[in-house]
Amino acid sequence: MPPRQLTPRRLVLNAERRFRRARLAYGHGTDNARDEAVFLVFHALGLPFDVDDVTLDLPVDAGRAAAVEALVLARIESRRPAAYLTGRMWFVGHEFRVNEHVLVPRSPIGELIRARFDPWLDAARVRRVLDIGTGSGCIAIAAALALPDCVVDATDISPAALAVARDNAERLGVAGRVHFHLADIFPPTGAAYDLVLANPPYVPQAEYDELPVEYLREPAGALVAGADGLDVVRRLLQGLPERLTEEGVLVMDTGATSATLAAAFPRLPFTWVELQHGGEGISVLKRREFRRD
Repeated sequence: MPPRQLTPRRLVLNAERRFRRARLAYGHGTDNARDEAVFLVFHALGLPFDVDDVTLDLPVDAGRAAAVEALVLARIESRRPAAYLTGRMWFVGHEFRVNEHVLVPRSPIGELIRARFDPWLDAARVRRVLDIGTGSGCIAIAAALALPDCVVDATDISPAALAVARDNAERLGVAGRVHFHLADIFPPTGAAYDLVLANPPYVPQAEYDELPVEYLREPAGALVAGADGLDVVRRLLQGLPERLTEEGVLVMDTGATSATLAAAFPRLPFTWVELQHGGEGISVLKRREFRRD
């Protein structure tokens, strides 16, 4: 009996089975073996995610099938996140280039960007935005695209990450409004901001040591923040008041470390956002609510 003809559908199902057997870890844009397989197979074949059923059952030639196989093997053997293998990931509907110098974009802050930060602030009045720990620039750039009248400053301590961010800003047409600074938390400008966005390192060292290999492929400095995960957050909050305008707002992602954050700063009335599309740990703090501990 001749072998069955390879098609995009069969290649996806084959990759899914192999990913399950390999017990891969997910969380870098997908959360299951099927979606991971779709992402990699469609990338190798140059297919859009809204491909029709007819195309899914068309024959795939040997050269394209080999390209799929190379990506599937690389995912299993290296445990690198799929976004690093393809060099791209989507955030708030925009495609960003990524590599191992930056975290894979995935912060739930994206949900607030889509809503233009309603009801936390009046988007029409936002003129200056700061993004702390910008990495790929995804949060800074997506915010600039959602708030076309604002100027964004973005900081990172990694020159390699800033190179990725600048490339993304250029590609997405906001290089004139998003300014990147090699700086630890706050930029040297001394400006006050209507909105500060932060996705700082917040993983405690002991938790990091137990993470799946896929997470260890990301830059450790963008994830780990001391014994309790709050080393960077403490310094951020200490310098925050003078960096916010009177009506300024901090939006911060501290993920699973949020309970630790709330316990460490009991006098700060963080509002924890109820997210509609999954995720956790997004807090909002207004300048007028801020009190030093």
